[in-house]
Amino acid sequence: MLYVISYDIPDNKRRLKVAKVLLDFGRRVQYSVFEAHLDTSSLKNLKDRLRKVILESEDSIRFYRVCGECEKFIEILGQGRITEEIEVYIL
Repeated sequence: MLYVISYDIPDNKRRLKVAKVLLDFGRRVQYSVFEAHLDTSSLKNLKDRLRKVILESEDSIRFYRVCGECEKFIEILGQGRITEEIEVYIL
């Protein structure tokens, strides 16, 4: 499932840590917005890792789930591309 993840982190150090965690799961599409294809397990893992980094009293991270049917209607004006799900094969 595609997720759009946005954040508002006032502290520079924590903001950098959040971005690094998000890069392990998805792709940056704007300065504080990421897209990631996540299954239930990956989503839980991502949230667990982010909880270790943020201060819930100061920081905000939002997760927007985009259904498969809705993905077809994503539009981009200007630069950018839609994040596609990558199939991984382990041999």
